[in-house]
Amino acid sequence: MRNSSLSAFKEPTLWQAALPLVVLIIALGTSVYLFGEDSSYGPNQIALWCASGVALLIGFANNYSWDDIEEGIKEGISVALGALLIILAVGSLIGTWLLSGTVPTMIYFGLELLNPNWFYAASAIICGIIALAIGSSWTTAATIGVALMGVGSGMGLSPAITAGAVVSGAYFGDKMSPLSDTTNLAPAVAGSELFAHIRYMIYTAGPAFVVSIIVFAILGLNTDAEASVLQLERMQLELTNAYNIGWEMLVPLVILLVLAATRKPALPTVFFGALLGGVWAVFFQSELITELASGDSSAIATLKVVWLALSDGITVETGSEQLDSLLSGGGMSSMLNTVWLILSAMTFGAVVEKIGLLQRLITGLLSFAKSTGSLITSTLFTCFGANILTADQYMSIVLPGRMFREEYEERGLDPRVLSRSLEDSATLTSALIPWNTCGAFMMGTLAISPFEYAPYAIFNWLTPLIAIFYGYTGIRILRREPQPVSPTPQS
Repeated sequence: MRNSSLSAFKEPTLWQAALPLVVLIIALGTSVYLFGEDSSYGPNQIALWCASGVALLIGFANNYSWDDIEEGIKEGISVALGALLIILAVGSLIGTWLLSGTVPTMIYFGLELLNPNWFYAASAIICGIIALAIGSSWTTAATIGVALMGVGSGMGLSPAITAGAVVSGAYFGDKMSPLSDTTNLAPAVAGSELFAHIRYMIYTAGPAFVVSIIVFAILGLNTDAEASVLQLERMQLELTNAYNIGWEMLVPLVILLVLAATRKPALPTVFFGALLGGVWAVFFQSELITELASGDSSAIATLKVVWLALSDGITVETGSEQLDSLLSGGGMSSMLNTVWLILSAMTFGAVVEKIGLLQRLITGLLSFAKSTGSLITSTLFTCFGANILTADQYMSIVLPGRMFREEYEERGLDPRVLSRSLEDSATLTSALIPWNTCGAFMMGTLAISPFEYAPYAIFNWLTPLIAIFYGYTGIRILRREPQPVSPTPQS
């Protein structure tokens, strides 16, 4: 293997640094245009590989060898390995919690919160609870969100405000859930720990969500529409027909939260929760397991159903297409596309970082970031710009995360400051952009343009503003603890 000297490498020009990003933007834009919300299921990965190829050629032109770049790719991917393992464990957790009745019970009691007198606020809370339970804003919006849009329309309420409440709640729950892929990715890129990252996010996400609920409650005061909630009552009935619903089904959730609160490592905690969900299913959902096993109630058949829930998830048939979509899924296999996308994004980021393209681009940005507040603001706007240009929230987490990580370290900032900033902007603003995969999905699912609901997606745009305020005032800005200096040995 050839060892290259650092002095032999050429510093990239500005146009060289910009070219792979231009190619990526064009390729991702074409991908979204051709495939819409399905672009993240393969086409975007190809776009990332093509852009990585362009960056590779620039690296060769600047005297980098394949050995140099391959080493950078390995190092870049290794940053995300912990998150990828957790994401796979999360897939198993979702599968067994769907089977055990833990997630359905959370949905059932979440629907109890709905009241026509404060429909908008209740919609945000319900979506927040469900997204927290399943770790997916998309699934929440495509199921309960669609139901709430229908009920709101029947009440004569504003579709834009209802959609804003759904998006606000769904993204709050997704952001605060250890089951979410982006919530796992951000701390992996920034170098912080998952549960510490989640606890730290509450300082920006918490006030923003509380303000959002208050605003939605005020907006709901202007309507006196009275309509039935038969659609949601029917959903509750279908849940009780398919599952044994009760507070005891929430025990796996409580145990997981206790383990998280006591700062146990994320990966074994999540997978233990998945195994516990399988045990709970055996004790409390025997009828459902027998149904999924085609009427076979033997121990072997039960074991097979639980095993498949861990690996491939479950498929539930209640007679309601919306409810079936909500209660079906999970399993490690359901996370393979997300793993594929993250690996592709990390590969691209690693190549452009290794050959100095990211450093060339970030130099100009950092010249304006003299203070902690301006550094955080630059990070937030870079993430937002990445959402606009790359049309993908994963890229908007990975690229700025890699670009700013070293600067945060040099300024003595705790990694949680960076990971929170990535989520405060990259995760949340993705749903506000129509051509972003998240915005395109919400538009297709809720049947309303992000341009219409964006003013009412209060949580999504208020959180970054709170983060900027904290940055300039120094509120809740953590610093790295000084490392102990080893004593110099006496000669």
